[in-house]
Amino acid sequence: MFRHKGKARTFTHNFRLAAFLSFIAGIVNICGVLALGVLTTNVTGHFAYFAEGVLKKSDTFGVQFLFYLLAFLSGSFISSLLTEYYIHKEKRSPHNAAMLLEILLLLIIGLFGNRFINDGISKPLLACTLLFAMGLQNSLVSKVSSSAVRTTHLTGLFTDLGIELSQLFFYKEANQRQQLLRSIGLHSGIIFFFFAGCVAGGICYLFIGLNTLVVATIILILTLIYDNLTLGYYRVRRRLRTGN
Repeated sequence: MFRHKGKARTFTHNFRLAAFLSFIAGIVNICGVLALGVLTTNVTGHFAYFAEGVLKKSDTFGVQFLFYLLAFLSGSFISSLLTEYYIHKEKRSPHNAAMLLEILLLLIIGLFGNRFINDGISKPLLACTLLFAMGLQNSLVSKVSSSAVRTTHLTGLFTDLGIELSQLFFYKEANQRQQLLRSIGLHSGIIFFFFAGCVAGGICYLFIGLNTLVVATIILILTLIYDNLTLGYYRVRRRLRTGN
């Protein structure tokens, strides 16, 4: 899912990537809303609240949402920085560092989030941590898929899906139509799995609270293990074929 780049990526690679990670984003989003009262997978709405704080000259309110914006931006920056660093070092799996950092952050909030809240730890601080983690994920997925997949917010996806559905009335050539249907399938898949993650995460939250994020980390860990095992398998097979 992660190892293929550029023209080597297929619809199947992008769909698997979208399915797993949009499901994770859905879980994180619903946990952020239920536990913290904050949308933790995108920053679009936070701009409005930040502007409201500025207009009302409310330092605390405005700064809080500014930190949300910066947390997501910082996650995106760090993810790209780590990935580029390991690409230039010619490491086999340059995405691993960003993924492991995301797993660590979600695991910490999942294991200790309920205790943090009970002990009076600031909810905005926990929200910033989740936004940072989602910035990590969105940047990584966007980079790996050459911006074909984004898993943490749906506004652009609904826009693209609406455009593509309208194009079905006009694109009649087989190649164009096949490409269009694949794009519609990919965007629909992201929306579906994000929604499924929200529903599944919401149900889990009713029973185990923020420990639900531990479930998300398990899925991420299994995804990472699968990707690295698959990478190892293909490399061994290639060596056996070439004799090197």
